[in-house]
Amino acid sequence: MSRTLIIEDLAEARRWLYGIAQAAFPTSPEIDVAATVQSGLAFASRHDYAVALIDLKLPDGSGIDVLRALRRQNADTLCVVTTVMGDDAHIVAALSAGANGYLLKEQPADMIIRQLAQLSEGVPALSPAIARRIMAHFQLTGPAAAPEEDLTDREREVLALISRGMRNLDVSEQLSLSVNTVATHIKSVYRKLGISSRAEASWHATMLGLVPGQTKKTRTDVDRQGSKRRGK
Repeated sequence: MSRTLIIEDLAEARRWLYGIAQAAFPTSPEIDVAATVQSGLAFASRHDYAVALIDLKLPDGSGIDVLRALRRQNADTLCVVTTVMGDDAHIVAALSAGANGYLLKEQPADMIIRQLAQLSEGVPALSPAIARRIMAHFQLTGPAAAPEEDLTDREREVLALISRGMRNLDVSEQLSLSVNTVATHIKSVYRKLGISSRAEASWHATMLGLVPGQTKKTRTDVDRQGSKRRGK
């Protein structure tokens, strides 16, 4: 049975997110709520979750710690940050840790429900303001060449995995490669994309729609799917 986890310290916001989760995931009847990092970690150790809605600023630390724990427990958990903080530092930290989305709680509930419901289709849940910040980041730091500049299938796989916060050793085990080979692929990805950090790699992977299991999707496929969604 699929479960949803909500990590939010404010009681009113918890109730609001609970209603949103019920509407967005009607086939996920089990919803757990936590108000602290420690309680969130306890839930993460006991259950596998299909979706987790995670606030960042909690009384005893950062929701990023729970996000990482959920990733270790089950790499398929869809982790979405729900917060009021929309600065670059928090966005990059969340994406680098493997977040599948970043939603600002200032948005109307119906918009958040729609964005969360699209997670099952592989669409990242990003607030418009967050998407604009990502685009601005690329305008300032992105490479002059085409965004993918002929990334190989293997390089796309490596990019997808490191964007979820996986270490080189984890990637080597996942792909049955040596650590040195993984490092070589990462160096090549950085060179082709004109980047120098995993935080930037997360930005690019998010914009390219790269997730494990979908790494052979071409840019044409991504554009075609986007056109279909806009045409609905």
